[in-house]
Amino acid sequence: MMEVLDKTYYGNSIQHYLVALAIVVVGIALIRLFRKQLLARLKKWTATTETKFDDYLIAGIERFGLPILNFVIIYFALHYLTFSEQIDKLINNTLVVILAFYAVRLISSFVRLSLEAFIKSKEDGDEKVKQLGGIMLIVNAVLWSIGLLFIFNNFGYDVTAIIAGMGIGGIAIALAAQNILGDLFNYFVIFFDRPFEVGDFITIDDKKGTVEHIGIKTTRVKSITGEQLIFSNSDLTNSRIHNFKRMERRRVVFAFGVIYQTPPDLLERIPALVRKIVEAQPSITFDRAHFQKFGASSLDYEVVYFVENSEYNQYMDIQQTINMQIFKSFAAEGIEFAYPTQTLFLSK
Repeated sequence: MMEVLDKTYYGNSIQHYLVALAIVVVGIALIRLFRKQLLARLKKWTATTETKFDDYLIAGIERFGLPILNFVIIYFALHYLTFSEQIDKLINNTLVVILAFYAVRLISSFVRLSLEAFIKSKEDGDEKVKQLGGIMLIVNAVLWSIGLLFIFNNFGYDVTAIIAGMGIGGIAIALAAQNILGDLFNYFVIFFDRPFEVGDFITIDDKKGTVEHIGIKTTRVKSITGEQLIFSNSDLTNSRIHNFKRMERRRVVFAFGVIYQTPPDLLERIPALVRKIVEAQPSITFDRAHFQKFGASSLDYEVVYFVENSEYNQYMDIQQTINMQIFKSFAAEGIEFAYPTQTLFLSK
C-alpha cells in the first residue's frame, strides 16, 4: 500500500495528491455546513434587528465571502503540492485576481445597498433610487481602479510610477474635459440637494416640461408641446428653476373691467358678487376683490384667490367656472364688460 502511495507523478506522490484532495473536500464541506447552520441562523437574527447594516453584511458574506473561501481552500490544496516556479507564480497571481474581483464586488454591493437604504429613508426616496446609476458608476470606477492597482502591485509592477502617470494623465484629462467634469459635479449637486426629481414639472426660463431622466452629464425634459428638451446639468444649476410639483397651493390673480357708464351702486356690489361666486367653488380660499383703478376705457377690478391644489387642469376648470358665473351674473344685473373704445365729443 505504501509503495502505491509513494509513487510520484509530476513531482508529487499519490499521497500528496490525496491530501490535497482531502483539503478541498473537507474545506468545501465545512463551508456548506457553515452556510446551512451558522449563516442561516445569523440571517434569521438579522431579520429581527432594526438596522439594515447587519442584513447587508450577511448578504455580502453569503454572495461574495463564501466563493472567496472556496478559492482560498483550493489555493491551499494546490499550495500543498510541489510545482515549478512558473506554475506557482500563476497560481498566486490567479488567487490575487480572484480576491480582488470578489472584494471589489463585495464593497460595491455594500455601498449600493447602504446608499439605497439611506435614500429610501428620505422623502420620495423611491424615485431618487432610480438615479443611483450615475453615483455607482463613479464609485465602481474608483473601486476597480484601486483593485487594479492592488493586482499590479502583487504582479511586481511599480505602482508608484503608475499612480504618478495617472496623476499627470488626470490633470491633462481634467483640462481637456472641464465642461464634462463640471456637469458631473453638478450631477452630484442635483442628486444630493434635490432641486427637482424625475416626474417633476419644472420651468427653466421660457422652457417648460416634465423631468424624464437625470444623467451624469445631461437632464432630459419632456416639454408640454411634445418634444424632448436636453439640458446640461451645469445649465440647470446655474438657472432659476420653477418646480411646480413642490407647489402646495396656487395663487390666482385675474382682472376684468366694466364700462364707465356703470351706476355707482352696481360698482359697490361687484366685489361682494364676485366673492360669492369664487367662494362657491370647491378647494378654494378667497383672498380679496377690489375696485383697483380707473383704466383708459374701463373701471378695473382685481380678484385674488388660492387653489388648494397644484394641478394645473383643476385650476383651469375652476377659473373657467368662475368666468362663466361672473358673465351670467353680470348679464342678469345689467353690468356691461368694458372693451377698448374711444368716445368722440363734438362741440358746436
